[in-house]
Amino acid sequence: MLTVTPTAIDAVKIIVPKSFGDHRGSFSETYHRDRFFAHGIRLDFVQDNQSLSALQGTLRGLHFQRPPMAQDKLVRVLRGRILDVAVDLRRSSPSYGRWVAEELSAENGKQMLVPIGFAHGFCTLEPDTEVLYKVTNYYSPSDDLGIAWDDPDLAVAWPVDAGSVVLSDKDTRLPSFKSLPAYFE
Repeated sequence: MLTVTPTAIDAVKIIVPKSFGDHRGSFSETYHRDRFFAHGIRLDFVQDNQSLSALQGTLRGLHFQRPPMAQDKLVRVLRGRILDVAVDLRRSSPSYGRWVAEELSAENGKQMLVPIGFAHGFCTLEPDTEVLYKVTNYYSPSDDLGIAWDDPDLAVAWPVDAGSVVLSDKDTRLPSFKSLPAYFE
């Protein structure tokens, strides 16, 4: 049992599995292929990735892989909270260059489905936040790309300012949105 809700950009979905609780705690099926298929989500996940961010204000992104190694992502939080962001990179899309964001947490159980054609990133809202995401293609270092988290043309409303954000060296050198070739038509 799960609910699937489109965001302001219809291709990006929020998925909430049903949680069953009792005196011991709770249980939920976070992924069930047949139930996803029943909602029209016919993806073949091949790899799981997990990150731990020790500090609040850690920002990872905005990342994507170019074709033929492009990936759909199903993102959820195991511990803590994040602001999860997807940016539309599909040139022919009416929402090209727009972004959507959703708070995901261990408590709310929400998952974000970020399809191929989107850059993805998140910012931690609590220390010691763990994020797990399933992907439909394997990691390919030569196809791993991104765009600057603070690109003024995107104007993502991150919950952290440039003076306190925690970034990887790689993420400090990502190019601007305008400089991207047309990877996704």
